[in-house]
Amino acid sequence: QVQLVESGGGLVQAGGSLRLSCAASGRTSSTYVMGWFHQAPGLEREFVAAIKWSGGSTWYANSVKGRFTISRDNAKNTVYLQMNSLKSEDTAVYYCAAAFRFITGQAMASMGSWDTWGQGTQVTVSS
Repeated sequence: QVQLVESGGGLVQAGGSLRLSCAASGRTSSTYVMGWFHQAPGLEREFVAAIKWSGGSTWYANSVKGRFTISRDNAKNTVYLQMNSLKSEDTAVYYCAAAFRFITGQAMASMGSWDTWGQGTQVTVSS
C-alpha cells in the first residue's frame, strides 16, 4: 500500500503562485505514475497533471499547460505541483493520486485508472 499526504494549499491572489507537495510512503517502489486532480464545488474531479515515477515523462491538462509544472524528488518520495499565474477558476481541492500500473493518454483523465488518493488540500484564488 502507498499512502499520500498533500500539503501547500492556501489562499492566494489571482496572478500569484503556490507549490503543492505530495509525500508518498509505504510501497512506493510499486508506483508507476503520480498525478494531481482538482475538484471545485459541485463539479467532478478533473485531471490536472501527471508524472512518470521513473523517467519523469509528464502530462498536463490543456487548461494548465504553460502555468503549472509537475516534478518529483524520488529521494524524498515527493511529487510537487508548481502553480503560477493562478486564476480564480483554479480554486478547488487538489488531490494527489498514484497508479501502480501502466496508464497513459486518455486513461489518465479517468479517476478509475488511479489506485490511491490523498485527502486533498484546498487552493483558493481570490480575484
